[in-house]
Amino acid sequence: MNLNDPIGSADRWLESFYRAATRTAEELNRRPDVDSRLREVGTVGAGGDRTLEIDALAEDAVFAELDGLADEGASFTAISEERGTVVYGDGKMRVVIDPIDGSLNAKRGLGHYAMSIAVADGPTVEDLAVAFVWDFGSREAFHAVRGGGAFINGAAVAPLPNERLTDDGRLELLCVETSDSRRTAELAVPLAQIAYRWRILGSIASALCQVATPRADAMVNVTRCRVLDAAAGALIVRESGGFVRFANGERVPLELDQRMSLCAARTRPVADRLFGAILA
Repeated sequence: MNLNDPIGSADRWLESFYRAATRTAEELNRRPDVDSRLREVGTVGAGGDRTLEIDALAEDAVFAELDGLADEGASFTAISEERGTVVYGDGKMRVVIDPIDGSLNAKRGLGHYAMSIAVADGPTVEDLAVAFVWDFGSREAFHAVRGGGAFINGAAVAPLPNERLTDDGRLELLCVETSDSRRTAELAVPLAQIAYRWRILGSIASALCQVATPRADAMVNVTRCRVLDAAAGALIVRESGGFVRFANGERVPLELDQRMSLCAARTRPVADRLFGAILA
């Protein structure tokens, strides 16, 4: 098996990611209370945030699997919010990792937070080849392989071809992700003209997966998030037949410093309309 062909070896990559997620879930189950999840390790991660113990243990689980893949011959550059850039071999492939997307939810004990990992055979989001998202709250595994479709718990998703609309033509359900309530307030009126009901899950990766299934009709992130948060979910949406728009363009580099707003929908016209609203 050639692990440097991520599509041809997708099952092997996904097997490792699933093991990392289940190991992390076991560790989180040992820390059910808020106090234990608020513990910091005393350092600041490469992404600029103070590293929580739960962030570190999740990342350790991922890198233990990556070490094993490298031992089997895989060459790639791993990019993670805590460790930053780690090069294995020639580093031509990219593995982008958010060990816990929605860490505020995780440390407070709220529902949606996810492990998000994607493999790309080139340097941008257009090169994404394999994606994996594990939602720790719902205990669901989402994955996608470029050209091979999107899956939930191993079964192919069966998305609707169009968004569900209310009688007045608005989206029935929109996921809104934000890190700034003031910016969200500025966009409330234009978004309300597009969508009737909103849900804020607190995890970019989880919200994107809801569009892929499609439990939600669309999602927007109205403030800037790291591309690491969105990479895996973006491929899962696209492989489900949906559309994703990035404020930084369609060839966003898979680098730690890349931040942008984004949106996703079942159809291109709705994605374009949401994109126009968040750029207002």
